[in-house]
Amino acid sequence: MVRVLVGGLIGLAIAMGVARFAFTPILPAMQEATGLRADGAGLLASLNYLGYFVGALGAGLVPHGATRTAVFRLSLLVSVATTAAMGLDLGDAGQAMPVWLVLRFLSGVSSAGIFILGIAMVLDTLTRGGGERLAGWLYTGIGVGIAASGLFVALFGGRLGWSGDWLALGAICAVLGLMPGLWVRDPAPQSHAAAVKAEGAARARAGGLSAPLLLTLAYFLEGGGYIVSATFLVSILKTDPGTAAVGEAAWMVVGIGAMGAGVFWAAVARRTNSWWSLILAHLTQTVAILLPMTGSPTASVVSALLFGGTFVGIVSQAFALGRQLSAGASARVVGALTAAYGLGQIIGPLPAGLVVTRTGSFNAALLGAAAAVVLGTLLLVLGMVIAGRRASAGSAMATPNASAPKA
Repeated sequence: MVRVLVGGLIGLAIAMGVARFAFTPILPAMQEATGLRADGAGLLASLNYLGYFVGALGAGLVPHGATRTAVFRLSLLVSVATTAAMGLDLGDAGQAMPVWLVLRFLSGVSSAGIFILGIAMVLDTLTRGGGERLAGWLYTGIGVGIAASGLFVALFGGRLGWSGDWLALGAICAVLGLMPGLWVRDPAPQSHAAAVKAEGAARARAGGLSAPLLLTLAYFLEGGGYIVSATFLVSILKTDPGTAAVGEAAWMVVGIGAMGAGVFWAAVARRTNSWWSLILAHLTQTVAILLPMTGSPTASVVSALLFGGTFVGIVSQAFALGRQLSAGASARVVGALTAAYGLGQIIGPLPAGLVVTRTGSFNAALLGAAAAVVLGTLLLVLGMVIAGRRASAGSAMATPNASAPKA
């Protein structure tokens, strides 16, 4: 069970920390060397997230068993290949853009495959082995990957150049990818699966349709809001003379914040509930998104720490709450929420990149991102209220009226 957990953690580090988010610390050097503009960077980010969205839709349709394991392994292979291929010498941004767009799209598809199928298989394995309490540690992989890729770029980016960064990270992931490829596989189906499914349907009906829908809409808005900082944070800090010195270091701080986020927000949920955990994480993230506008290096580092700690926490708690509302249908829930999240990520970078290109400032983009996260927070509050009322109504119907006269 521990080996499966470690394999899943490494898979998330490859898929999210490197294949998806190494783009953020490498981006400034790519822009300087190739002439890539902010709107072009936003387009590349959106194509990656479009691939992620398509991959999320497809991953939810993959059947259990050997097929799910095989698709997971194929996703690992594609992820490593597309990461390394980003480092090929294709000329300036104008010449390379068509190939970059294809690579980032395929990288997004493969990231979704690793993320959704890997999480589903690991959570199923942990649940069946009585180790569900360890689930929060799985998401540590995202933070480890982000911090490690950021540290790598900071240490070697000046020597290798942006293309060398991609090639080297691809090679490292090829070696590390052997572990999740060998260790993570779909567990054998249980004989009482039909009973679990029936229980899940009953619990989903008890929660009602509105609460899951509001959770999904809030997660969509989170995808559109957080992704502005996730794509442009290093560029935001490096373009401001007051914060330029902490630009690359800030991305490593994001990874450090993300490392313990799954465990921390799970602890918050145990003291309150997953609704409150998500609401508090959203409010904290709003502050994190806005702090770079102060121009303070200290505030920017705090922003990075809070941002890393909240975006991974929101992912882990959204999945936990989704599993509660549908009684543990891991692949279906993770796939549906990830598709909504992915759609938000597709939309977010495009207007942000256009606004930055036209105004020369990231402030309007950050304000829009914060507004999206706040709106998602309001939807979560409404969802919590509706779920609470439905649960109370269900309890009242199930409990005999003590004041009723006896026959």
